[in-house]
Formats: sequence, C-alpha cells, structure tokens
Amino acid sequence: MTTPAEALASWQPQRYAAVRRAVRTGDLAICSGNQMFSRAIQWATKSQWSHIAMIVRLEELDRVMVLEAVQKIGVRCVPLSRWVTDFQPRHKPFNGKVVIARHDQVARATQDQMRRMSGFATGQLGCPFDAAELAKIALRIGLARFGVRLPHMIQPNDEYFCSEYLDECYQRLGVKIPWDGRGFIAPSDFARAPHVQAVMRVSRFPFRTGAIQDDE
Repeated sequence: MTTPAEALASWQPQRYAAVRRAVRTGDLAICSGNQMFSRAIQWATKSQWSHIAMIVRLEELDRVMVLEAVQKIGVRCVPLSRWVTDFQPRHKPFNGKVVIARHDQVARATQDQMRRMSGFATGQLGCPFDAAELAKIALRIGLARFGVRLPHMIQPNDEYFCSEYLDECYQRLGVKIPWDGRGFIAPSDFARAPHVQAVMRVSRFPFRTGAIQDDE
C-alpha cells in the first residue's frame, strides 16, 4: 500500500483524462498547498497537508464533481475539470500538489450507505461562513498546534473546516478517521489513516499536452 505522502514525493503526476477515469465516489483529493492559509494548516498540524476534498461521480449526468468546504465560501460542489484549473485565486491551478487517495472501507460501501452520505453531503451545500465562524475555525487551527482539546463553544456545527466536513460525510458510512481529539481533525489525519492509500498524483497543468514536465 502506498501512502499519500509517498505518492506526493515519488509518483509522476497524471493529466486530467487519467484522473477522471480512475476516481470513484468517496475518493479523497488531499492537497499540499503553498498559500498563506495552507501554510497555517501545515504549521498547526506539523504536516505537509493543508486541504482535502471528496470526489463524487454522477454517472447519469456523465459528470465528476468535487465537494469541499472552502474558507470565505463555505461548502460547495464544482466539476473536477474546473476544480483542477480554477481554484483560488480564480483562473489559476491549485498552488501546490494534489494526491487522489481511497479509503478501502468507503470503496466497499453499499448503495444505501452512499445515498445516506450523499444526502448529508449535498444537504450542507451553500452553508455560508461569516466572520465569527471563520474566527472559530481559526481558533481550532491554533489550538491544534498546542494539542488543546476543543471547548464545546468552538466545536463545529455547520461552519466546517474542510476535513471536518469530510469527517461528517464519512461518519454517515460508518467510517471513523482516527485522530486525538485535540484542535481539529485535519487533512493529515486522513492522509495517515491506516485504510487510506494513494491512487494517483494530479498534474498542476492537467490539460497540457505532451510529456509530463518537472513543474507539474
């Protein structure tokens, strides 16, 4: 089994067509970013991981979507083809590296379990973040650095950090990601979970033609 960290370090990135063929509903897009907010997450968790999102295939519409919780926006759903090229800032690829990973228990989930998870995941779409909610998230991030357990008043309700949102989704499948209960459940907790393995690394320039380049 290859861990996301090993894939990030050594695997050749893949273009969009290969990624689209390979991904399944429930797969994780685990990100190692270079922006200021990403650096704060990495600092708080003492890891290289800063963001996480979930893949959903809509076979009847021939679409592959990405569900995620994003600061200043909230919970959103965007096509994978747009997500890999138009992140933040707009019209720019994600400033960092992305690994697709799969939890083996999620891969074996029944249709009923997937419907339950999908119902919850889509029910959170559009949950807005206001300044107070962002402050609570920032406080959870800061507490994580120092290993402080969460006071009830700053625990998440519907103002999710990215990995908190996915943890709630996975709980609907009966999947629990191990973490120590301090600060917040982080992208790094998903990346090092024992049943999560890497599927592929995503190119920063997924629609570029020709040979894979070093800057991808």
